[in-house]
Amino acid sequence: MPQLRDSGTRALHATEPVPSAEMDGFCRIFGVETEYGVAVTGANRPVDAGQVAMTMFQPVVSRSRSTNTYLTNGSRLYLDVGSHPEYATAEARNPREALAQDLAGERVMRNLALKAQRKLRESYGGQATIHVFKNNVDSAGHAFGCHENYLVRRFVPLETIERQLLPFLITRQLYTGAGRMTPDGFQITQRADFLDEAVSSATTRSRPMVNTRDEPHADPDAFRRLHVIIGDSNRSQWATWMKLAVTHLVLCVIEDAFRRGGSSGFEDWAFADPAAANRTVSRFLDAPDAELSLASGASVTALELQRRYHSAVESFVAGHREAMDAALAGETSMRGMSESTAAVSPTAVILEQWDRVLSVLEQGDYDALADCADWAAKRRVFKALRHRRPDVTFVQLEQLELDYHDIANGRLYGSLADRSQMRQLLTADETEHAVHEAPQDTRAALRGRFVEAALASGAQFSADWTHLTVTAPERREAVLLDPFSAASTSEFETLMNTLR
Repeated sequence: MPQLRDSGTRALHATEPVPSAEMDGFCRIFGVETEYGVAVTGANRPVDAGQVAMTMFQPVVSRSRSTNTYLTNGSRLYLDVGSHPEYATAEARNPREALAQDLAGERVMRNLALKAQRKLRESYGGQATIHVFKNNVDSAGHAFGCHENYLVRRFVPLETIERQLLPFLITRQLYTGAGRMTPDGFQITQRADFLDEAVSSATTRSRPMVNTRDEPHADPDAFRRLHVIIGDSNRSQWATWMKLAVTHLVLCVIEDAFRRGGSSGFEDWAFADPAAANRTVSRFLDAPDAELSLASGASVTALELQRRYHSAVESFVAGHREAMDAALAGETSMRGMSESTAAVSPTAVILEQWDRVLSVLEQGDYDALADCADWAAKRRVFKALRHRRPDVTFVQLEQLELDYHDIANGRLYGSLADRSQMRQLLTADETEHAVHEAPQDTRAALRGRFVEAALASGAQFSADWTHLTVTAPERREAVLLDPFSAASTSEFETLMNTLR
């Protein structure tokens, strides 16, 4: 995956100390990067995915002279290696806003695909149909990713992240996995069979669960950017929100333990073989009580370990609720959540949802998760289809699964949502707002203002996460090192004046 420019970030240091609220509190920056798969059916002659992807990106190239650009909502849109369109959300301060920005990415990709489809049909026949898959494995067995980003305090060593967070990331797939049909049966995750390392600085020659490349896109003395690769791409709004929300809470416990020089309670939960544990969790439906070997010599089931994490986090939150709620101040009430606590404590809502899903899994009532967990939704559809048509083939089920993930022309997921069989946390209007507007409480707001003004003026410009540059007629640049700040600076205003 191409990485954004960060060498400049490493040479830059904040002119003032990082505010204590950011270092001593529980605030965080969230982001999601999604790689999409592309395919065409119905064409009257062969057309490869690369050509389709380039057709999709023609409007982007016309606007930006590049397949790598930033949008007015602060997000990044680009064409990745292997002709995978990719969308990286703008910086968000809470999981709800990150979800909105992720859904905005789906809408942006769908619009590009449908415009390209109209053009494609002029040359490849009126039945040519573009499919854009928000999933992680194509029919040829190639894997592509959904990467989560969390800004974490640099005083937490990466070795600690590996030992204390990775067991949680592997077992949280019990409710955040997207599910996948394989010739050997149904797995609850898509990527388990493709991830071969626990941590690595590479993302192409090897497939790690956590990427260790040090690109904070923030003050490098204070923060690092935790780049999580193990997660599946989710269609379920609840699953996207949930994986961000619960991971945040676990990170809060780990960071506070290092801040105090104490224990998180997670120290003895590292797996002896993370890759083997990951594959076992993916086959949870075949063996719910399968034991996972810990490095300590003990063993535990995936559900038991998730319950341990939940209990430890719940105890921690009891003593830090006010500060943790303050860090998630923008996490306003969403549809489908408990109204009794949503307006009072966003942290309590996360814990409540976490406890509920673990209880349902412990009871073995997997269909009760079909409105929120992608794998359970697909499993219920497949069961119903097999009941009606016992002769249904693997290929037909595989095609149905791909339709579930097709954000351009798929029908299955939309049908489930329309019939209230998939929980919708945000309205269509909220998603549309996120297509055009950046989060207003992070530096993404400034980036969005800059991109909008640069496009309106016709100026030549470039951008990355920390730099905004007008390249002609006179080169000017502004540096945005603090991802938490949406406050304008004199440098930024000088840059904006060149566009007026």
